[in-house]
Amino acid sequence: MGFDSLSEKLSAVFKRLKNKGKLTEADVKDAMREIKLALLSADVNFKVVKEFISRVSERAVGEQVMKSLTPAQQVIKIVNEEMAAIMTSPDQKIKLKNNGATVIMIVGLQGTGKTTHAAKLAGLFKKQGRRPLLVACDVYRPAAVLQLQRLGEKCEVPVYTGGEGAGAVKIASDAVAHAAKYGNDVVLIDTAGRLHIDEDMMKELEEIKARVKPDEILLTVDAMTGQDAVNVAEHFNGLLDITGVILTKLDGDTRGGAVLSVLYVTGKPVKFAGTGEKLGDFEEFHPDRIASRILGMGDVLSMIERVERSIDEEEAKKLEEKMRKNEFDLEDYLAQLRQIKKMGNIRALLESMPGVDKKALASANIDERQFVRYEAMIQSMTPRERRKPEIIDGKRRRRIALGSGNTVENVNKMLASYKQIKEMMKKLNKGKMPAMPGMNLKAAPKKGFR
Repeated sequence: MGFDSLSEKLSAVFKRLKNKGKLTEADVKDAMREIKLALLSADVNFKVVKEFISRVSERAVGEQVMKSLTPAQQVIKIVNEEMAAIMTSPDQKIKLKNNGATVIMIVGLQGTGKTTHAAKLAGLFKKQGRRPLLVACDVYRPAAVLQLQRLGEKCEVPVYTGGEGAGAVKIASDAVAHAAKYGNDVVLIDTAGRLHIDEDMMKELEEIKARVKPDEILLTVDAMTGQDAVNVAEHFNGLLDITGVILTKLDGDTRGGAVLSVLYVTGKPVKFAGTGEKLGDFEEFHPDRIASRILGMGDVLSMIERVERSIDEEEAKKLEEKMRKNEFDLEDYLAQLRQIKKMGNIRALLESMPGVDKKALASANIDERQFVRYEAMIQSMTPRERRKPEIIDGKRRRRIALGSGNTVENVNKMLASYKQIKEMMKKLNKGKMPAMPGMNLKAAPKKGFR
């Protein structure tokens, strides 16, 4: 996850506070000044910083904090709570109808990942048991409809494209009628983006809004653009009265300016966040969890949810049974690799864990392409070789390497990794999760891999 730059600066401030033991009012003021500078350098809106520092300072110099046995921890707790508070809104969640279709308009500038995130949102609703429908209303950008259709296929969600030569307003209106007829309970309208905000674009969006009367209007903004993202959100909100924001590229946002400023400046909450390139790299926005990430405290809940979404329970039970009988073969290893791949960005997953040293993690050899290479090698084997890896001699290794486009050395590494996992599984108690293959455990903090 992003926020590395801001997290590093805030962690340094907290470390100095902890080293002081008992705190004076002057110590707290010095810390607040450093936090203020860190937030401003992270491109957080000045008004947000001013109010945040005021609220934290007022609570932090209170008698209960100054006289406590762990004043530094109390100050950190207050910073965490106030940071979550500036991102929290009573309208944080999407209001889905119990009867009829919930209509959601996705709007934004070109290049913010609008179409991709419309599909990601559709995929999220599908996993929740809903029947979403994607609507292709970007009739201007070349191949925009085709892009949405391909994304729809990947997340197994139907895409409504309208008739030949139909305009965006008619397509949106017809799609809502189509959803009512075929039982789709969430309609996601992917509108056209522009390189900049212009009158024609806004007029079309206003016409779609007037025709379909959406329940939600979600704006996609690029988190990496910092204060510019907030300015775009403010402009769109003034013209369309948006109901929320989808922050894209949150995994690359090392500063945190947009995420901490959007609600305060626009009055509209961040509802979802894109955290990577894959369709599964998408999550509901939880202010308390984001605050913990920014402060370097990890985000265990999001990590657990991500693992739960990716792990097939039936496969896990079969694997557990095989582990008990010591029958773990290369077919099972392949299944495990595929489960890990479903989790998305492994580095981001590990960063969610509290206590992980991000600097050490940055130097760790986590090559996710290794999973693809290992999968290709196992698929190049015969069924008998997968079930009985001990028969794989030098001649077979050469054939497997040639068939998978790898070297014999890589095949040897894969088999060594398999043996290491199998040996480890013998020692694991029921319910403990094995380390992930393809990682250099020595280069990474042990705490992040248990």
